[in-house]
Amino acid sequence: MEQAILAVAESAGRSVAPEDVARSVAKGPEWQAALPVLRRVAQRMAREGRLVIYRKGKPVDPDDFRGVYRLGLPGIPPEA
Repeated sequence: MEQAILAVAESAGRSVAPEDVARSVAKGPEWQAALPVLRRVAQRMAREGRLVIYRKGKPVDPDDFRGVYRLGLPGIPPEA
């Protein structure tokens, strides 16, 4: 899952929706089942400083956010 997050974010050059990453690893309707795992991996990566989680275009605490979010690489603006 880490590799998928990094690959999708790098290829986009901006922040990406978690759904885009999930669809890259699971085809068909199964992609939705990947979202909880993706969120946990993204939170860990953000705590390690390898990923930024955005909500409404602003970085958020990886342990304290709700709702719609996006994933981005450090140093790249969310909507580059």
